[in-house]
Amino acid sequence: MTEQHGAAPPDAYIEAEIHRLLAEDPAVAEQGITAVHRERGVVLYGEVESPHRRDEILRRVTERFPDVPITSDIGVIRTQAPSQVEELP
Repeated sequence: MTEQHGAAPPDAYIEAEIHRLLAEDPAVAEQGITAVHRERGVVLYGEVESPHRRDEILRRVTERFPDVPITSDIGVIRTQAPSQVEELP
């Protein structure tokens, strides 16, 4: 997990604001990320197709909410076809 620290605690509407930011930003247009308010900030969950996309999402959220501690638990999924045959028992 990647954590960004800020000073102010998140407010009750931060999850919805993050969802709207990610969905409505034409450069991101991401609906597969979930923002969950936790005791010490907000955790972003989900999967994206590249480390660059994950970093861009985290950058945009921390830029928009600089005083909110943001933790990223966004995984990167494989978008290419497997290179080996899977052997089943």
